[in-house]
Amino acid sequence: MSEITLHNQFDVLVVGAGAAGLYTALCLPQDLQVGLITKDTISLSASEWAQGGIAAAVSPEDSPQLHVEDTIAAGAGLCDRSVVEFLAQEASLCIKSLVDLGVAFDRRGNELALTLEAAHSRHRVLHAADTTGSQVITTLSAQVLQRSNITVIQQALALDLWLHPDTKRAQGISLFYQSQVRWIQAGAVILATGGGGQVFAQTTNPAISTGDGVAMAWRAKAILRDLEFVQFHPTALTKQGADRFLISEAVRGEGAHLIDNQGRRFAFDYHPSGELAPRDIVSRAIFTHLQKTENDPATANVWLDMRPIPPDKIRYRFPNIVKVCQRWGIDVFSEPIPVAPAAHYWMGGIQTDLMNQTNIPGLYAVGETASTGVHGANRLASNSLLECIVFGAQMSRLQLEKNQPVQTAHLSLDRFEVDSKEIDDEYQYLKELRSEIPRLVWQSAGICRQQSSLNKAISNIESWQQQFSDLKLSKFLSSLHPPNPAYFTSSNAQQYLKLWTQVHNLLDIAYLILKSAAYRTESRGGHYHLDYPHSDPNWQVHTLVQNHHWWKESVRNH
Repeated sequence: MSEITLHNQFDVLVVGAGAAGLYTALCLPQDLQVGLITKDTISLSASEWAQGGIAAAVSPEDSPQLHVEDTIAAGAGLCDRSVVEFLAQEASLCIKSLVDLGVAFDRRGNELALTLEAAHSRHRVLHAADTTGSQVITTLSAQVLQRSNITVIQQALALDLWLHPDTKRAQGISLFYQSQVRWIQAGAVILATGGGGQVFAQTTNPAISTGDGVAMAWRAKAILRDLEFVQFHPTALTKQGADRFLISEAVRGEGAHLIDNQGRRFAFDYHPSGELAPRDIVSRAIFTHLQKTENDPATANVWLDMRPIPPDKIRYRFPNIVKVCQRWGIDVFSEPIPVAPAAHYWMGGIQTDLMNQTNIPGLYAVGETASTGVHGANRLASNSLLECIVFGAQMSRLQLEKNQPVQTAHLSLDRFEVDSKEIDDEYQYLKELRSEIPRLVWQSAGICRQQSSLNKAISNIESWQQQFSDLKLSKFLSSLHPPNPAYFTSSNAQQYLKLWTQVHNLLDIAYLILKSAAYRTESRGGHYHLDYPHSDPNWQVHTLVQNHHWWKESVRNH
């Protein structure tokens, strides 16, 4: 797509172009001018990687009520019932709208094909082979590119929210685009930036999932919720250079064994069901085993051996897994697959209501970035794409307050100039931080957490945050005055700013996850605390954070 002339004003800005961002942009009233910002190209997002499907009670044997009960059972006491009911009721309408837009779900005859996934009591997962996310994204992207009221701004980095100095209403964002930092004004800002899996050394999320929306919202004093809850998948392909591709639980269901370097089925040491124990237990078994046996557990792996399954069955049931492993030089018929647990989905996020509104007027959040109350402490499989669509649809009701035009008569242009030696030193430092943060968070706030290592990691992150704020680039960016633009003279500005933004956001979400995990002194859902291994009824509450203040709020179960 060619470079665009970027206007300084839109009716609405949507940050993020996964399922939530794309569908939201399509649902916004078509008389509004929408700017859709993506830091990469329009087709790169975690939604695109979603293999599973999208859950909806559309068969005669199913009902929204059953979907509600399954979701609440998975959420370990922290789902808000009224929000889950809303999600389940709206699901079939949203599926119809996706079909009308052209999403080609698999069919059996004229009926939509439905499959069963873990913890669902009925067949209710719609899919397009095992690449549902990709099918949804491709369809939505094509629709977005046809809309004359949507301007797609690619290769653009959203830096921070721009609040009105008096009313504290969201009035736009600061954006790095084509070597300039610009201030883009809007009547509403919608954050749809996905999750933050990159804060962990092992994750199934793409490289762009650095928690940007949550970090930007936190810095603007938005209220965030339940940030300690992260879902870890037990068996992700773990090979140098390869994407952390999920190896489905169905493989173990069909008879594959989990083995260690000695060829031993170690999972039985941790649970009588061995590799068929629940997902979180298998993840903990692998994690604990690697901590005991490996020098560098952050990058180590165990093995998933598919050879006990008859070869014909492997070819029939798992063609995609066979193909992906082949691409990375692994022949599943003759050797085991290197696997390790990986951070998969972040249940927490920016607290929102049914209209996606946050506590900051004019600021909205949709998808994994938001905490709607649907997932509680543990997400039910295939509810994530559904949440993006159901809540994206709510933005069709958006009503804007007219923004005051910004005074632009005397814009001055700030320049960022430093000698190249200084830039190189800062760049090297940022690269080191970029690899150190995920290792630290994986070790201290990964699958098993302990108060002493959480506290140590928090002080580590705090000292890194201090060093980060002393960088020349950090000082320059914090000194900018909206709406004055700033210009970068260095030829590698794009690369430098990209790394700076990643580290900025990762430091903040590392701090938030670590502090939230230390605050919740129990184990529940996606949060397992070795010092407090059981659930505590006094902790059947949400954890909220605003600025540096944490508190509890009761769950709405009625």
